[in-house]
Amino acid sequence: EREWSKETDVVATTKSPLLVDYDFARTARAVFFGFAIHAPCSHLHFNFLEWMTVKFGFTGLAIPVFKTIMEQFVYWSWVSNSLYHGAMGAMQGQNLEQIYHRIKDVLWDTQKAQWVFWIPIQLLNFKFVPVRHQLNVVLITSVVWSAMLSMWYPPEAKTKNTENVVTEVVPT
Repeated sequence: EREWSKETDVVATTKSPLLVDYDFARTARAVFFGFAIHAPCSHLHFNFLEWMTVKFGFTGLAIPVFKTIMEQFVYWSWVSNSLYHGAMGAMQGQNLEQIYHRIKDVLWDTQKAQWVFWIPIQLLNFKFVPVRHQLNVVLITSVVWSAMLSMWYPPEAKTKNTENVVTEVVPT
């Protein structure tokens, strides 16, 4: 028997710590949200935003400013962030009351972070990217944004019964 076979067996039968702790269900929820909910809604939003821009006759620098204000302050960011938190809560098994409180508790902080992240991106996107590609920029950038949201608002950890746990600090 060759000596390296024992080491190979150990490596082959040891689970990777990266895969053991990886939350595949969380990834599946994020992928589902991105493809089945966010992308189609964003398509409708971008069509509506472009329609408003043409309808009101904005030109030049007024176009990116108008689109960014409408998107970030008037309606879209509020809708999309509420939709994200609501959909994640629903896919995690929360009831309507829990989802309502989740949105209520985190929406304002999410909005502030959204403005810091998205306003510069959208001003540049709306100014320099052709209209037919603007949604593509957003969908690609949304992968980073969704990862940040997932990091900031992870699923609730399963709590253990800790009512009767006593922690004692022993001086050394």
